[in-house]
Amino acid sequence: MKLSASVQSSTHRALLFGPPKSGKSYLAGKLSSDFDILWFDLENGVDTLRQLPMEQQERIELISLPDSRVYPIAIETMLKVIKGAPVDICEEHGKVACALCKKDAKPFSSIALNQLPSSTVVVVDSLTQLTNSAIAHITKSQPDDYKLNYDDWANLGKLLDTFLSQVQQARYNIVCISHESEVAMEDGKKKLVPTAGTTNFSRNTAKYFDEVIYCEIKNRKHIAASSTLYSGNILTGSRTGSIMETSAEPSLVPIFKGVRSVVASVQTPAQTALSSLSKLSALNSLKKA
Repeated sequence: MKLSASVQSSTHRALLFGPPKSGKSYLAGKLSSDFDILWFDLENGVDTLRQLPMEQQERIELISLPDSRVYPIAIETMLKVIKGAPVDICEEHGKVACALCKKDAKPFSSIALNQLPSSTVVVVDSLTQLTNSAIAHITKSQPDDYKLNYDDWANLGKLLDTFLSQVQQARYNIVCISHESEVAMEDGKKKLVPTAGTTNFSRNTAKYFDEVIYCEIKNRKHIAASSTLYSGNILTGSRTGSIMETSAEPSLVPIFKGVRSVVASVQTPAQTALSSLSKLSALNSLKKA
């Protein structure tokens, strides 16, 4: 099949990362101006969304996963949810098919990600806390001062790869939020990358997403950057050609509506001269004709 004849995906996968309080969650929440949002809250950090207009808050459905060192429920629940098949999550513990809540007839949320329309976006806040949950799950029978060994780190990588591979193949819109880490890349240069698992895994997390967007504050203004040319020290990129850093007001809406950025080509002086010669030659040919 020719590329021109192939069907472009109607869903989008974006990763937002950056330092704390850099506007990541609020940027994702602003999608509620045009989309319904299914928000998985792993960090108990949704207060920033209360700054949104009330009509937008009404479009955000919260699923709270009260994750902790002694009760690492987030990784268990999200590995089941992310597959897309129907699941029931208890509102009290964030557990799929919670026997205790079924026995006491407590409320559940029924979710099937593969059945979501394109007018809905899933948000996972955050990938960093999901990593912490996976570590707690792997070491739950160990003492508090336990140090992870090689096998533990390998198991962590498997859990995160299982989750993110499902994200990569998702048939629904999804945004994951992450903190930042500075790591040495394969060329030896240091870059800020999304935090997920080990240094090596964090270095390669971007491959699972179409959009990798960095959030920061510059000159008392929120900036969201998505193009590969934004900074040599920050890992960003867009498979759809998005250049968010040029926007006066950062928004994910154009990306999730499939509005592609148009990048103006910049010609070198030599290219400009060649272009002018070509136009002159074409004009002379027309005159001779």
